[in-house]
Amino acid sequence: MDLDLAQVRAFVRAAEGLHFGHAAEELSISQQALSKRIARLESVLGRRLLDRGGQGVRLTEAGRRFLEPARQALAAADLAVAAALDAHRRLRIDVWGHLYAPMRTLARVAALEPRLEPGHGRDLPTVITALLHGDVDAAFGRVHAPLPAGLTHRLVRLEPVDVVFSVDHPLAHAPAVRPAQLRDGVLWSPGALHRLDFLHSFAESFGIRDRAEGANLGLDRFLADLAADTRRFSLLPADVPLPPAPAIRSVPLTDPTPLYAWSLLWRRNGGHPLLDALMSTFVAEAERNRWLEYDPVRDWLPGHHGAGLGAPVAP
Repeated sequence: MDLDLAQVRAFVRAAEGLHFGHAAEELSISQQALSKRIARLESVLGRRLLDRGGQGVRLTEAGRRFLEPARQALAAADLAVAAALDAHRRLRIDVWGHLYAPMRTLARVAALEPRLEPGHGRDLPTVITALLHGDVDAAFGRVHAPLPAGLTHRLVRLEPVDVVFSVDHPLAHAPAVRPAQLRDGVLWSPGALHRLDFLHSFAESFGIRDRAEGANLGLDRFLADLAADTRRFSLLPADVPLPPAPAIRSVPLTDPTPLYAWSLLWRRNGGHPLLDALMSTFVAEAERNRWLEYDPVRDWLPGHHGAGLGAPVAP
């Protein structure tokens, strides 16, 4: 049985979002054309894949079985086209979490593997979409949500986090601060806290009730807003280079030390021939720089207890 990949792609887009209108928009076709493609595919297979009724769109049992192999078939087809058109293209890798400066780590790896083409994603959901659609080959940032079946990731760096606050904060001149000492402060976040998993998990874990949110307008503005209120504090990786700001202090956190988890994210079926080389370079850098050191007594990771740090995990 020969399948029409345009029909398969129409089904996959509709199945992933369970919304015909959104799927049609992504494929730049009309909703009627999308419906016809899926109907033809169902006719060829002799099975209904999607039920469309008053309760919306839902997968049938046959549709659930067909979805993941269909994704893999599309990915293989996309790879075949890419190989035919450009066998030597660079590996496209997006980063996200820009306030935490992911390029600091990626640049060290890219210096050893010059065939990378870094790009910028807005956040984890947009990067996931880009990966699933084949717009990028890999991504680098903090993974904090259940991933679609077609993606996997590997933890490559655990980075200690400092607390930052105004020089007039009561704890500003302490040699170190415990997270428990921050309970009476106001956690300042550059965006809606429920979308910033690391800060949200920290607040919940250490009983920090008072929170304030602002727009993410870059590190300089973030620090200026932080300095404007002597009760505010936030968290940044310890080696993020701060701009000259005499009104700001960065102090180590201890007992425990929070760790920010960086992961490499890619499609399960691989794809780009450089992926293995990229992973090997990350592993070598992690070993050389002790990036994956973790002590559950000394350190804190959101929702993670240290198991399987070298394997694909979701910290």
